Amino acid sequence: MAGVKGGTVKPYSGFNAAEDAHKLRKAMKGIGTDEDAIIDVLVKRSVSQRQEINIAYKTSIGRDLIGDLKSELSGNFEDVIVGLMTPLTLYDVRELKKAMKGAGTDEGCLIEILASRSTDEIRRINETYKIEYGKSLEDDICSDTSFMFQRVLVSLAAGGRDQGTNVDDALAKKDAQDLYEAGEKKWGTDEVKFLMILCTRNRNHLLKVFEEYQKICKKSIDDSIKSEMTGSFEDSLLAVVRCLRSKPSYFASRLYKSMKGAGTDDRTLVRVMVSRCEIDMLDIRAEFKRMYGKSLYSFIKGDCSGDYRKVLLKLCGGED
Repeated sequence: MAGVKGGTVKPYSGFNAAEDAHKLRKAMKGIGTDEDAIIDVLVKRSVSQRQEINIAYKTSIGRDLIGDLKSELSGNFEDVIVGLMTPLTLYDVRELKKAMKGAGTDEGCLIEILASRSTDEIRRINETYKIEYGKSLEDDICSDTSFMFQRVLVSLAAGGRDQGTNVDDALAKKDAQDLYEAGEKKWGTDEVKFLMILCTRNRNHLLKVFEEYQKICKKSIDDSIKSEMTGSFEDSLLAVVRCLRSKPSYFASRLYKSMKGAGTDDRTLVRVMVSRCEIDMLDIRAEFKRMYGKSLYSFIKGDCSGDYRKVLLKLCGGED
């Protein structure tokens, strides 16, 4: 599931936090801002090195780095840079909160984060969310969503998926049969059965279940979900299935959808580029090219502009 190639952003070998802090200060001091210098420093450092720069900036310059960046930058470019300066778990937590704040809910963001993060990552998200906002992630999900969509998010946020690798062939066949009987075979759908199996079994087991399902039903689990479910509940179960199969291809499709057609879904584009650049961006790039016949780099180049485009192209890491 984790990419074999990994991320485009690596720790910088000649790292000196104090030196970087002074470079950043110089880039923001006086009239005008040297955006290229900011990009050059922050995109070539790992997230943990950026935390060290943050401390060094405060210690040696006596100012708040993120505060300075926010006052000098704006728009999507600011969002990327501030995102890069945020520890990954905290970044996820803030994105989840933003998705539920105010009128309307960004269901896509909730699904993306909760369906794609590991059990350990979910545990850290829950702990950090409570510290940051004084209430549990589950409470906020329950006050902001409803019906089966709420139930699938609560289940994913509980982080209770079996972490083993064992595949029980007999149980896989039974699970596949149960899913068939809960959906395609009957009038109406037993959504709880889908939720229970898809959100609790381990990955290897579920991949076997999907194989068995195809044999029984003569169509894929994805196609059955599309014909049996609707709305955000459908989207969330599809995301679970796709992340179990391949996280890089799931994120490639998220990036593609964020940029295709009129207008760009910048929030999704920024979030995926920032959160995956150190994890599996090389794999996402490879999947993007395989799935859409064009490189992620060329898509970003054609869709974004200015410093925003520059920083995203650096995070993308090159043309395929």
